[in-house]
Amino acid sequence: MKKSSPHSPFGTFTRRVYAVVAKIPKGSVLTYGEVARRAGYPGAARAVGNALNRNPDTKKVPCHRVVRSDGVPGGYARGAAKKLAILKREGALGPDGKARLADR
Repeated sequence: MKKSSPHSPFGTFTRRVYAVVAKIPKGSVLTYGEVARRAGYPGAARAVGNALNRNPDTKKVPCHRVVRSDGVPGGYARGAAKKLAILKREGALGPDGKARLADR
């Protein structure tokens, strides 16, 4: 992700969230809460979801790799079924359809 500039359309919180999510490797996931913590805003899990819902570039910021704390994939701006399909293709889901959470 580019360094923030005074002309960036996103605030500091959103830029930090996008920077954390941009580093999630294929086949891995983080929870909304873990993204918030790593971005420096513990307790802002819901705000992370709101920021990701406005993500303009899903190739650079793979927001589908962020899931609920119970491992359920959760919402996705392009549809929950699409998020589930992408996570399956990347090998991030267990046989129960929930994400494999490494940070537990």
